[in-house]
Amino acid sequence: MPRPPSAVFAALGDETRLKLVSRLSEHGPLSITRLTAGSEITRQAITKHLRVMNRAGLVHSSRLGRESVWQLDQQRLEHARQYLDLISSRWDQALERLRKFVES
Repeated sequence: MPRPPSAVFAALGDETRLKLVSRLSEHGPLSITRLTAGSEITRQAITKHLRVMNRAGLVHSSRLGRESVWQLDQQRLEHARQYLDLISSRWDQALERLRKFVES
């Protein structure tokens, strides 16, 4: 069953998860150890955030030796961007209709 766009936006509605997306976007696949490096957030907390993001379809993991390596699903992010573009376009159209109404 496809996940609704709202699942992505709900998952991204947390500052820590946004930072994780940023790190994964910048550095590519990373282990939890690398994701927690330089952070005050525990491995357990990072794992919980990654699970939320996984349920939303934003990330997936694979095993590399003893560690799980987490990677962004670029396609899922692209679908979210397209959805935001659609909403933005509709707002632009609505504002243009309002402008024309006010000026007439």
